[in-house]
Amino acid sequence: MNANTNESELDKLNTALEEGAFRQIRYTLNKTLRPSEVAHLIEKSPPKERKLLWSMIHKDIEAEVLQDLGDDVQAEILSQMETAEVLAISEALETDDLADMMQQLPETVMHELLRSMDHQNRERVEKVLSYPEDTAGGLMNTDTITIRPDITVEAALRYLRRHDELPEMTDSLFVVSRKGSYIGSLPLTRMLVSDPTSTVREMMVTDKPPIAAKMEDTKVAQLFEQEDLVSAPVVDEKNQLLGRITIDDVVDVIREDADHSLMSMAGLDEDEDTFAPIMKTTRRRAVWLGINLITAFLASAVIGIFEETIGKVVALAVLMPIVASMGGIAGSQVLTLMIRGQALGHVERSNAGWLLNREIIVGTLNGLLWALVVAAIAMLWFQEITIGIIIGCAIIINLFAAALAGTLLPIILKSWGIDPALAGSVLLTTITDVVGFFAFLGLATAFYS
Repeated sequence: MNANTNESELDKLNTALEEGAFRQIRYTLNKTLRPSEVAHLIEKSPPKERKLLWSMIHKDIEAEVLQDLGDDVQAEILSQMETAEVLAISEALETDDLADMMQQLPETVMHELLRSMDHQNRERVEKVLSYPEDTAGGLMNTDTITIRPDITVEAALRYLRRHDELPEMTDSLFVVSRKGSYIGSLPLTRMLVSDPTSTVREMMVTDKPPIAAKMEDTKVAQLFEQEDLVSAPVVDEKNQLLGRITIDDVVDVIREDADHSLMSMAGLDEDEDTFAPIMKTTRRRAVWLGINLITAFLASAVIGIFEETIGKVVALAVLMPIVASMGGIAGSQVLTLMIRGQALGHVERSNAGWLLNREIIVGTLNGLLWALVVAAIAMLWFQEITIGIIIGCAIIINLFAAALAGTLLPIILKSWGIDPALAGSVLLTTITDVVGFFAFLGLATAFYS
């Protein structure tokens, strides 16, 4: 189904929902749309319609739909389900998806779910849950196929044929010792064209190291991109094979990181539900509005210091926002570039000095260019050379400060363990406002006193 057909089906379903054509809706949800498309429809529906749509989904596809929902929406639906229903859904989920879902459940339900599993499945889930969600261990699936290095390729093929089906996205078999230590991997493509009498040890690949379970998920995504991987083994500190990560998990990480960067700039959670309840949304946004209010008072306090100067020269009050705005935009450009560079693994201590020098030069050149433009406009507007000189100098100073802050803030915040995407924009705005107002009004005081 292409994108246009998909949108057409969703539009028809929305129309049917408005008209109350429930039989048509049920058929479309369960027979026409893919589970991922059903999940998309649920996420774009207000709470009342969302509940109705979920009630029409067939039990056979509930698990697939649930795993494609965002955390907020998933948690909302799980909270309305009986424990027995949650247990039934869990049986159809893969280990990594099940571990993700369990983190949305109340603790009592999670323990009951663990107790209901057989020993092998419980061990697998507990293994994934023992690692933070944003690490390779938290991403991995424990459903792997392993072989010994001393068997022949023909024996390995016979072993594969005994399986009813292979785990999804199996492109390699993992070679382990008798004690479970990872040795290498045998790509299926290589195995199929190898001499059947060759041993696995002769055919396996050993030049691609496994992924450490504690590796950050963003670094895992970078590794998949650099190596063009479809799947990769995950090992613990003792090189024991724990599971594997597949490309679909990495795509989720990339999408979540993109959402995180965008939403964090506004102080929001990347899993924020578009149709979240009013009070929940209000609480989440109130925190950062409060932080922003504190920084706004700081900027206002700087203006208050120069109240007497502003009273003498009314033009200062008119031109003040220009200085702060220019600094804010210039700083945001640098900050966004640096945060993106950090996410891609491009920004390190070794090249931070070069980037800082580059941004300072760019900031100074842009400062000089726009200082001349704004100064000329100010002089023509107010018929006074002094006001043009003051605002020109203030813009140069503020763009220099913006370049400095935009470059250094992400590096400093990351070294302190603070998310630059979340805190960077608030701090940057404060710095450019304070520096801009102080430079502009300070220069004005010196010139007019």
